[in-house]
Amino acid sequence: MTKLIFSATTALLLSTALAAGADVAVKAPAAAPAAVAAPSPWDIAFGGAVMSDYNFRGISQSNRKPSVNAYFEPRYNVTPNIQLYAGVGGYSIEFPNNAAAEIDFYGGIRPTFDKLAFDFGVWYYYYPGGRTFTGFTGTAPNLFNPNPFCTNLFTGANGLCNAIKSDLSFIELYGKATYTFNDNFAIGIAGYYDPDWLNSGAPGWYLSGNAKYTGTPFANGIGWYLSGELSHYWLGTTDAFYAFTPLPDYTTWNIGLGLTYKVFTVDFRYYDTDLSKAECNVLTGDHTAAFSPGFITPINGSGLGSKWCGAAFIVAGKVDLTLLANIK
Repeated sequence: MTKLIFSATTALLLSTALAAGADVAVKAPAAAPAAVAAPSPWDIAFGGAVMSDYNFRGISQSNRKPSVNAYFEPRYNVTPNIQLYAGVGGYSIEFPNNAAAEIDFYGGIRPTFDKLAFDFGVWYYYYPGGRTFTGFTGTAPNLFNPNPFCTNLFTGANGLCNAIKSDLSFIELYGKATYTFNDNFAIGIAGYYDPDWLNSGAPGWYLSGNAKYTGTPFANGIGWYLSGELSHYWLGTTDAFYAFTPLPDYTTWNIGLGLTYKVFTVDFRYYDTDLSKAECNVLTGDHTAAFSPGFITPINGSGLGSKWCGAAFIVAGKVDLTLLANIK
């Protein structure tokens, strides 16, 4: 009887153990952590701006009036440190040839090496809808011309009173470098080459140095920065349409304060150049230029002077987004 009880007990324990073992064997293994998807190499940057004046390299492009801007820029990250990009943008302008707008087409590559970032590319400035104006010419004042002196009084040559071509479009090559010391301070240098600046026949070299200090954001999330730029333009001699005029080189600078909140920026900036009103007229062909005998120079025989290159304080409101960071 004792053996029978022992055998039954042993069989019961063995069957229980086997059942437990079988139960363990059929349990589903713990689910593995989901793999983190690799970030897409594609991104799109886009945005726009409203400004009290469109100032390009020290010269107003909107006749000292407000202007609007928008851009669209697809990007492709070949590696975490190399980005390819191409874009299109536009500005509202007021040019003497009545061009409808400035349309920009551009593309390039942005390599980054730790704190040092480069940007190399090509830019095409397209100004559609312009008309050719040959200006008034002659050796005596013209009663129908409020700016009568169209002959270069220094050389006696038959001058041009702010003549301008219908097509001012031109191409530009550029290279930029920015070194970011820390979260607060960065400096940069940039060079631009124009084989045919504003389709004038004159080549141009533009060299720029800049610095930016980004402050600690305020408690309400508003950020701020201070930035400035000092640049110089070297310009060559024009083609026959502009009477083979040697264009004046000039220096330009700007300094400003910006306030940021998320994707929004408000920038307050002072611009100026060392161009005289007579030199400014030679570069712009300003249709609002005013005559003064003091503006008559060997390269500005018309005696017209433009205010487009003088001191300006400009306020700009901007929005800048990227698809991956701000939309998805």
